[in-house]
Amino acid sequence: MGLGASRKTALVTGAAGFLGSHLVDRLLAEGFEVVGIDNLMTGDLGNLEKAGRDRHFHFQMGDVREPIHVYAELVFNFACPASPVHYQSDPYATLTTSVLGAQRLVEMARGRRCAIVHASTSEVYGDPTVHPQPESYWGNVNPIGERACYDEGKRCAETLLNDARRAWGVDVRIARIFNTYGPRMAFDDGRVVSNFVVQALRGKPLTLFGDGQQTRSFCYVDDLVEGIMRMSRLERVDGPVNLGNPEEFTIRQLAEEVVKQIGGDLAIQHAPLPSDDPRQRKPDIGRARELLGFSPRVRLAEGLGATIEDFRRRLSERDERG
Repeated sequence: MGLGASRKTALVTGAAGFLGSHLVDRLLAEGFEVVGIDNLMTGDLGNLEKAGRDRHFHFQMGDVREPIHVYAELVFNFACPASPVHYQSDPYATLTTSVLGAQRLVEMARGRRCAIVHASTSEVYGDPTVHPQPESYWGNVNPIGERACYDEGKRCAETLLNDARRAWGVDVRIARIFNTYGPRMAFDDGRVVSNFVVQALRGKPLTLFGDGQQTRSFCYVDDLVEGIMRMSRLERVDGPVNLGNPEEFTIRQLAEEVVKQIGGDLAIQHAPLPSDDPRQRKPDIGRARELLGFSPRVRLAEGLGATIEDFRRRLSERDERG
């Protein structure tokens, strides 16, 4: 590939995804040589349009469930469908991507000076009985429910990575990522932010599951990537770290803010609450503050403004293409 000798090399799995592509851009901006791997199960090469113009970015079509033959000093594992619509559409692929993907990366990193920053999820807490959720909470997860392919896949990946650390000294850093939003989210991913923004821009009623009083904490993508980068810079990180924004909103409040920014009347259509949908979700980020100096800066109204403009532009381009 002609990788620059003076540059540190980073591997990003799931590079064409929403979070992966933002991370690729940040790594390139910081002077890394970046190899991106994605099988495009849910990723979009359009997310890598900016990175593709940088000679220090190298994309490989590939699946993390297969052996990985890439030299890297730093690995960011973001390869897994992360929205309910996507991860439930092929649950077997979702679970095996989490578990076998982690195994392949351990095989690659074992015996090398290679750190793995692993994207875990707040879904490991399930429908929590503790609020907010600290890293010490073991969770309340249905192991055979419709969401288990993702929830339990991520939990098992954490187990495998921690065992690799204990057995072989593999340098593992686990980020438990809470709800994140921003430009490049897929239109059809089923996440509440993208659902509301697309519906409002189309002038359609917003679909509210249940009574809308369930809560989420929304972290803007730039803040999340900053936390990930800070994790990668530490000499060592023992145990998982929650990354997210602790400011909590009801789903109805989110709907109201989206409509306020886009304009029009708040029209709601109600739908049944999905199976195993968490009633509350809010991170305890005390550990991230202490270890990383992490504190999200982008307020929801500001982040939604940037997200809405991105969706408006991409929807217009798609309409023009027919």
